[in-house]
Amino acid sequence: MKVCMPTMSNIGLKDMIGEHFGRVPTYTIIDSESNEIKVIENTSEHMGGKGYPPEIMQVAGVEVMICSGLGRRAVQMFEHMGIMVYVGASGSVQNALDLWKNGHLQAATDENACKQHAYHNKDNGHKGCR
Repeated sequence: MKVCMPTMSNIGLKDMIGEHFGRVPTYTIIDSESNEIKVIENTSEHMGGKGYPPEIMQVAGVEVMICSGLGRRAVQMFEHMGIMVYVGASGSVQNALDLWKNGHLQAATDENACKQHAYHNKDNGHKGCR
């Protein structure tokens, strides 16, 4: 199973989970069967490219997305593509993976999606999707 997380660089399991799902520079994908780790760039329109992050994940064969939080529209896109999403992750990729494996993360729904997704503060970064 391919599990993906939004990340801040390309250092694999030690990398930190990015708090703003759509605007992270990279996504780290772990194959839970082979333990292979692959880091891909965020080439979505959020970063000046094309498409949306859920589309990138679908092309990469991702089956599970683990993140801090994300907006309602992203939750719906992932659901439509058949990709399960879990929210509440923080810290390193390894920490988030362990939390997910041990059942400590919550499945994303419309109810727990970021309610203030559009609110940003230039001094404090993104608010509401933590």
